[in-house]
Amino acid sequence: MGAASHLGPELFNAMAGVNIVHVLYKGSGATIIDLLGGQVQISFTSAGSVAQHVRTGRLSGLAITSAQPTQLVPGLPTVAASGLPGYEAVSVTALLAAPKTPLMLADRLNAETRKVLKRADIREKFFNAGVEISAGTPDQLSAAIKSEMARLGKVIRDAGIRAVLGQVIARVCRLRV
Repeated sequence: MGAASHLGPELFNAMAGVNIVHVLYKGSGATIIDLLGGQVQISFTSAGSVAQHVRTGRLSGLAITSAQPTQLVPGLPTVAASGLPGYEAVSVTALLAAPKTPLMLADRLNAETRKVLKRADIREKFFNAGVEISAGTPDQLSAAIKSEMARLGKVIRDAGIRAVLGQVIARVCRLRV
């Protein structure tokens, strides 16, 4: 499949030397229902989608896949701090423009977007939706994408993940590479 929700567990498998079986779901809602119902034992899903269930004790949070702890689920350690140093798997959502967008326009869109994302009311709305904001520059995004491609390339090949995600990343890299 090759979605972001597939790469985190595959990276975990590769780094931990285990084989957690990947089960395809049509979204996190169905996954969470089966997790709550005991049909699956473990899931790599967004903190925002399960935070309420962890806070109420309906689910046991084991660790956060980001490099740093999150306020979405306070007190939950990272996977790296829990015994798998160097592990990090996050999902990134980015604002993109066509490859031939004039640099001046792309920079202006980025600056205005970053200004809006600094507003407390906007940050609160994202947080309440289970999203932590980290806004950067187009060059930072390009560098992050290149780094992730290099870091996850072997995992993708070894796990036999189809090229769908790689094709999307390749198109994104043409933005400002």
